[in-house]
Amino acid sequence: LGQIQPELYRPGDDGDPGGVGGGGPGGRGGGGGPPPCGRLSVALRYAYGTQQLVVRILRALDLPAKDSNGFSDPYVKIYLLPDRKKKFQTKVHRKTLNPVFDETFSFGVPFGELPARRLHFSVYDFDRFSRHDLIGQVVLDNLLEAAERGPDVPIWRDIMEGSGEKADLGEVNFSLCYLPTAGRLTVTVIRASNLRAMDLTGFSDPYVKASLMAEGRRLKKRKTSIKKNTLNPSYNEALVFDVPHESVHSVSLTIAVVDYD
Repeated sequence: LGQIQPELYRPGDDGDPGGVGGGGPGGRGGGGGPPPCGRLSVALRYAYGTQQLVVRILRALDLPAKDSNGFSDPYVKIYLLPDRKKKFQTKVHRKTLNPVFDETFSFGVPFGELPARRLHFSVYDFDRFSRHDLIGQVVLDNLLEAAERGPDVPIWRDIMEGSGEKADLGEVNFSLCYLPTAGRLTVTVIRASNLRAMDLTGFSDPYVKASLMAEGRRLKKRKTSIKKNTLNPSYNEALVFDVPHESVHSVSLTIAVVDYD
Protein backbone atom coordinates (compact mmCIF):
# COMPACT_ATOMS: atom_id res chain seq x y z
CA LEU A 1 0.00 0.00 0.00
CA GLY A 2 3.01 2.28 0.30
CA GLN A 3 3.95 4.65 3.08
CA ILE A 4 1.56 6.96 4.90
CA GLN A 5 2.29 10.63 4.15
CA PRO A 6 1.42 12.67 7.30
CA GLU A 7 1.30 15.96 5.41
CA LEU A 8 -1.81 14.77 3.59
CA TYR A 9 -3.73 14.60 6.86
CA ARG A 10 -3.07 18.05 8.30
CA PRO A 11 -6.39 19.84 8.71
CA GLY A 12 -6.76 22.31 5.94
CA ASP A 13 -3.45 24.20 5.84
CA ASP A 14 -1.70 22.10 3.23
CA GLY A 15 -0.19 23.42 0.06
CA ASP A 16 -2.75 21.68 -2.13
CA PRO A 17 -5.52 23.96 -3.41
CA GLY A 18 -8.05 21.16 -3.72
CA GLY A 19 -6.68 17.93 -2.29
CA VAL A 20 -7.25 16.04 0.94
CA GLY A 21 -8.01 18.52 3.73
CA GLY A 22 -8.49 21.25 1.17
CA GLY A 23 -11.56 22.87 -0.29
CA GLY A 24 -12.32 20.27 -2.91
CA PRO A 25 -15.04 17.64 -2.65
CA GLY A 26 -14.81 15.91 0.70
CA GLY A 27 -12.55 18.62 2.13
CA ARG A 28 -13.42 21.50 4.47
CA GLY A 29 -16.49 23.45 3.50
CA GLY A 30 -18.46 20.29 2.80
CA GLY A 31 -19.79 19.78 6.33
CA GLY A 32 -23.28 21.15 5.90
CA GLY A 33 -22.46 24.86 5.97
CA PRO A 34 -22.58 27.21 2.99
CA PRO A 35 -20.18 26.20 0.22
CA PRO A 36 -16.94 28.17 -0.04
CA CYS A 37 -16.55 31.00 -2.54
CA GLY A 38 -13.24 29.74 -3.88
CA ARG A 39 -9.82 29.35 -2.28
CA LEU A 40 -7.16 31.82 -1.16
CA SER A 41 -3.43 31.12 -0.94
CA VAL A 42 -1.06 33.10 1.29
CA ALA A 43 2.38 32.67 2.83
CA LEU A 44 3.77 34.14 6.06
CA ARG A 45 7.10 34.78 7.75
CA TYR A 46 8.06 36.64 10.90
CA ALA A 47 11.09 38.97 10.85
CA TYR A 48 12.36 38.75 14.43
CA GLY A 49 14.88 41.57 14.05
CA THR A 50 12.32 44.17 12.99
CA GLN A 51 9.26 42.52 14.62
CA GLN A 52 7.37 42.48 11.35
CA LEU A 53 4.80 39.93 10.25
CA VAL A 54 5.32 39.64 6.50
CA VAL A 55 2.24 38.50 4.59
CA ARG A 56 2.41 37.44 0.97
CA ILE A 57 -0.94 37.14 -0.81
CA LEU A 58 -0.29 34.63 -3.57
CA ARG A 59 -3.44 33.82 -5.53
CA ALA A 60 -7.10 32.84 -5.45
CA LEU A 61 -8.91 30.04 -7.26
CA ASP A 62 -12.48 29.37 -8.35
CA LEU A 63 -13.99 32.70 -7.36
CA PRO A 64 -17.67 33.23 -8.18
CA ALA A 65 -18.60 35.39 -11.15
CA LYS A 66 -20.05 38.69 -9.96
CA ASP A 67 -20.28 40.51 -13.30
CA SER A 68 -22.53 39.92 -16.30
CA ASN A 69 -19.49 38.97 -18.43
CA GLY A 70 -19.06 35.78 -16.39
CA PHE A 71 -16.00 37.05 -14.51
CA SER A 72 -15.11 39.22 -11.52
CA ASP A 73 -12.59 42.01 -10.90
CA PRO A 74 -11.15 40.74 -7.61
CA TYR A 75 -8.89 42.33 -5.04
CA VAL A 76 -8.08 41.55 -1.40
CA LYS A 77 -8.13 43.71 1.73
CA ILE A 78 -6.11 42.57 4.74
CA TYR A 79 -6.27 43.50 8.44
CA LEU A 80 -4.33 42.26 11.46
CA LEU A 81 -7.13 41.87 14.00
CA PRO A 82 -8.24 43.28 16.35
CA ASP A 83 -6.80 46.48 14.81
CA ARG A 84 -8.86 47.69 11.84
CA LYS A 85 -7.24 51.10 11.49
CA LYS A 86 -4.32 49.78 9.47
CA LYS A 87 -5.18 47.82 6.37
CA PHE A 88 -3.60 46.91 3.06
CA GLN A 89 -5.13 46.21 -0.31
CA THR A 90 -3.91 44.36 -3.38
CA LYS A 91 -4.25 45.61 -6.91
CA VAL A 92 -7.47 44.89 -8.81
CA HIS A 93 -7.24 42.07 -11.35
CA ARG A 94 -9.67 42.46 -14.23
CA LYS A 95 -11.94 39.79 -15.68
CA THR A 96 -10.68 36.70 -13.89
CA LEU A 97 -11.87 34.06 -11.44
CA ASN A 98 -8.32 32.84 -10.73
CA PRO A 99 -6.25 35.96 -9.96
CA VAL A 100 -2.52 35.78 -9.23
CA PHE A 101 -1.75 38.62 -6.80
CA ASP A 102 1.78 37.84 -5.54
CA GLU A 103 1.93 40.97 -3.37
CA THR A 104 3.70 41.33 -0.03
CA PHE A 105 2.66 43.43 2.98
CA SER A 106 4.05 43.74 6.50
CA PHE A 107 2.53 44.52 9.90
CA GLY A 108 4.57 45.67 12.87
CA VAL A 109 3.66 43.37 15.77
CA PRO A 110 5.71 42.35 18.85
CA PHE A 111 6.50 38.66 19.04
CA GLY A 112 4.62 38.27 22.30
CA GLU A 113 1.38 39.53 20.73
CA LEU A 114 1.32 37.06 17.84
CA PRO A 115 -0.73 34.36 19.64
CA ALA A 116 -3.56 36.85 20.22
CA ARG A 117 -3.64 38.29 16.70
CA ARG A 118 -5.45 37.04 13.59
CA LEU A 119 -5.24 37.94 9.93
CA HIS A 120 -8.49 38.90 8.23
CA PHE A 121 -8.66 38.73 4.42
CA SER A 122 -11.69 40.15 2.57
CA VAL A 123 -12.02 39.31 -1.13
CA TYR A 124 -13.95 41.91 -3.11
CA ASP A 125 -15.22 42.36 -6.65
CA PHE A 126 -14.35 45.86 -7.86
CA ASP A 127 -17.13 47.91 -9.43
CA ARG A 128 -16.31 51.24 -11.01
CA PHE A 129 -19.68 52.91 -10.48
CA SER A 130 -21.21 51.32 -7.39
CA ARG A 131 -20.28 49.73 -4.10
CA HIS A 132 -17.83 46.86 -4.40
CA ASP A 133 -19.26 43.38 -3.79
CA LEU A 134 -17.88 41.38 -0.88
CA ILE A 135 -17.13 37.92 -2.30
CA GLY A 136 -16.03 36.32 0.96
CA GLN A 137 -13.63 36.27 3.87
CA VAL A 138 -10.79 34.26 5.37
CA VAL A 139 -9.62 34.50 8.99
CA LEU A 140 -6.21 33.00 9.75
CA ASP A 141 -5.05 32.33 13.31
CA ASN A 142 -2.06 30.44 14.79
CA LEU A 143 0.11 33.01 13.04
CA LEU A 144 3.41 31.99 14.57
CA GLU A 145 2.91 28.38 13.56
CA ALA A 146 1.94 29.48 10.07
CA ALA A 147 4.97 31.79 9.80
CA GLU A 148 7.35 29.03 10.84
CA ARG A 149 6.31 27.04 7.78
CA GLY A 150 8.39 29.50 5.76
CA PRO A 151 7.57 31.99 3.02
CA ASP A 152 7.84 29.36 0.29
CA VAL A 153 5.11 27.10 1.70
CA PRO A 154 1.66 28.28 0.59
CA ILE A 155 -1.27 28.11 2.98
CA TRP A 156 -4.65 27.46 1.35
CA ARG A 157 -7.95 28.43 2.94
CA ASP A 158 -11.57 28.31 1.83
CA ILE A 159 -13.09 31.72 1.19
CA MET A 160 -16.31 31.75 3.19
CA GLU A 161 -19.27 33.84 2.10
CA GLY A 162 -19.37 37.22 3.81
CA SER A 163 -22.50 38.57 5.41
CA GLY A 164 -21.47 42.21 5.04
CA GLU A 165 -18.96 43.95 7.28
CA LYS A 166 -21.07 46.97 8.30
CA ALA A 167 -24.63 48.20 8.20
CA ASP A 168 -25.72 49.68 4.88
CA LEU A 169 -25.41 53.45 5.29
CA GLY A 170 -25.73 54.34 1.60
CA GLU A 171 -23.16 55.13 -1.04
CA VAL A 172 -20.95 58.06 -2.01
CA ASN A 173 -19.74 58.58 -5.57
CA PHE A 174 -16.53 60.53 -6.18
CA SER A 175 -13.51 60.65 -8.47
CA LEU A 176 -9.83 61.44 -7.99
CA CYS A 177 -7.41 63.29 -10.26
CA TYR A 178 -3.75 64.01 -9.51
CA LEU A 179 -1.59 66.41 -11.54
CA PRO A 180 2.08 65.68 -10.74
CA THR A 181 3.38 68.83 -12.41
CA ALA A 182 1.13 71.06 -10.29
CA GLY A 183 1.23 68.89 -7.19
CA ARG A 184 -2.56 69.06 -7.02
CA LEU A 185 -4.98 66.35 -5.92
CA THR A 186 -8.62 66.98 -6.88
CA VAL A 187 -11.44 65.06 -5.24
CA THR A 188 -14.67 65.56 -7.20
CA VAL A 189 -17.65 64.64 -5.04
CA ILE A 190 -20.40 63.71 -7.46
CA ARG A 191 -23.32 62.50 -5.38
CA ALA A 192 -24.49 60.28 -2.53
CA SER A 193 -27.49 57.96 -2.46
CA ASN A 194 -29.67 56.02 -0.05
CA LEU A 195 -28.34 57.81 3.01
CA ARG A 196 -29.72 57.18 6.47
CA ALA A 197 -32.39 59.61 7.71
CA MET A 198 -30.98 61.52 10.67
CA ASP A 199 -33.72 64.13 11.21
CA LEU A 200 -37.33 63.92 12.41
CA THR A 201 -38.46 64.92 8.94
CA GLY A 202 -37.27 61.57 7.58
CA PHE A 203 -34.45 63.26 5.69
CA SER A 204 -30.94 64.55 6.39
CA ASP A 205 -28.92 67.67 5.60
CA PRO A 206 -25.81 65.94 4.25
CA TYR A 207 -22.42 67.27 3.26
CA VAL A 208 -19.18 65.45 2.41
CA LYS A 209 -15.89 66.05 4.19
CA ALA A 210 -12.57 64.94 2.69
CA SER A 211 -9.51 64.76 4.96
CA LEU A 212 -5.93 64.40 3.77
CA MET A 213 -4.18 62.01 6.18
CA ALA A 214 -0.56 61.03 6.89
CA GLU A 215 0.52 58.59 9.59
CA GLY A 216 -2.84 58.83 11.29
CA ARG A 217 -2.80 62.65 11.44
CA ARG A 218 -5.14 64.92 9.53
CA LEU A 219 -3.16 67.42 7.48
CA LYS A 220 -5.97 69.27 5.69
CA LYS A 221 -9.71 69.02 5.23
CA ARG A 222 -12.21 70.27 2.68
CA LYS A 223 -16.03 70.25 2.70
CA THR A 224 -18.79 70.37 0.13
CA SER A 225 -21.87 72.55 0.46
CA ILE A 226 -24.80 71.31 2.56
CA LYS A 227 -27.80 69.84 0.77
CA LYS A 228 -31.02 70.29 2.76
CA ASN A 229 -33.75 67.70 3.30
CA THR A 230 -32.51 64.89 1.07
CA LEU A 231 -31.18 61.34 1.23
CA ASN A 232 -29.87 61.48 -2.34
CA PRO A 233 -27.80 64.66 -2.61
CA SER A 234 -26.08 65.73 -5.82
CA TYR A 235 -22.90 67.81 -5.38
CA ASN A 236 -20.60 67.87 -8.44
CA GLU A 237 -18.07 69.84 -6.37
CA ALA A 238 -14.27 69.75 -6.57
CA LEU A 239 -12.21 69.65 -3.36
CA VAL A 240 -8.56 70.52 -4.07
CA PHE A 241 -5.49 69.58 -2.02
CA ASP A 242 -1.89 70.63 -2.59
CA VAL A 243 0.19 67.44 -2.43
CA PRO A 244 3.85 67.50 -3.59
CA HIS A 245 4.76 64.68 -5.95
CA GLU A 246 7.29 63.22 -3.51
CA SER A 247 4.55 62.93 -0.84
CA VAL A 248 1.69 61.47 -2.85
CA HIS A 249 2.53 57.84 -1.95
CA SER A 250 2.60 58.53 1.79
CA VAL A 251 -0.81 60.20 2.18
CA SER A 252 -4.36 58.89 2.17
CA LEU A 253 -7.88 60.27 2.02
CA THR A 254 -10.74 59.83 4.45
CA ILE A 255 -14.18 60.55 2.96
CA ALA A 256 -16.94 61.20 5.50
CA VAL A 257 -20.64 61.88 4.88
CA VAL A 258 -22.05 64.06 7.67
CA ASP A 259 -25.52 65.30 8.60
CA TYR A 260 -25.44 69.03 9.34
CA ASP A 261 -27.27 70.15 12.46
